[in-house]
Amino acid sequence: MKRIFLIRHGETEWNRAGRFQGQRDVPLSDLGRRQAMAVAEVLSSVPFRRVVASSLSRAVETARPLADRLGLAVEPVEAFKEIGHGDWEGMTAAEVERRHPGAVERWHTCPGEVTMPGGESLSDVSARAWPAFLSLFEDDRDPGALFIHDSVLKVILCNILAAPLGSFWRFQIANGSVTVAEMGPKGLRIALMGYTAGEDLLSRPEQKGL
Repeated sequence: MKRIFLIRHGETEWNRAGRFQGQRDVPLSDLGRRQAMAVAEVLSSVPFRRVVASSLSRAVETARPLADRLGLAVEPVEAFKEIGHGDWEGMTAAEVERRHPGAVERWHTCPGEVTMPGGESLSDVSARAWPAFLSLFEDDRDPGALFIHDSVLKVILCNILAAPLGSFWRFQIANGSVTVAEMGPKGLRIALMGYTAGEDLLSRPEQKGL
């Protein structure tokens, strides 16, 4: 049985403000850095042999405390970058809606059919991130940790479940949360999804839906 632990990066100020980040290189907030330390603490007993991250700094920053504990380097991989939000990057949903009436509602109701202007679609993300994810199971350095982004993680989950990309919004994945995928004799499965240490499961905040 091979395992990959998928960790969503810690919070950024743009997460807090509800801004589309996409591939803008936005650093972690103070809370995000604390979340990175909490992830390292929660996963400290797992004998990771490899730490991989999106090449964007918010993912690398989240990975570094765990990698430092293990004496491992963080391996940045371009294929795991967040979806390109294109012209929407830096804007809130309200700002996007003023410029492109109906666009945000379509993104929220038919995400698999949307290509962001100047950016990507979920199919584009799947085409680059899914093969890169599967390739991690071909590596002998097991288990592995993968620090990525909300959209990328949800696209991977859709693929594992053989669900249409339109199912994207059926997952809620918090910043700094841990999901585990296993590859065994019966194929790929989700062993854990969206775990956050010390979280009150009855008061989890609603995602802003970006």
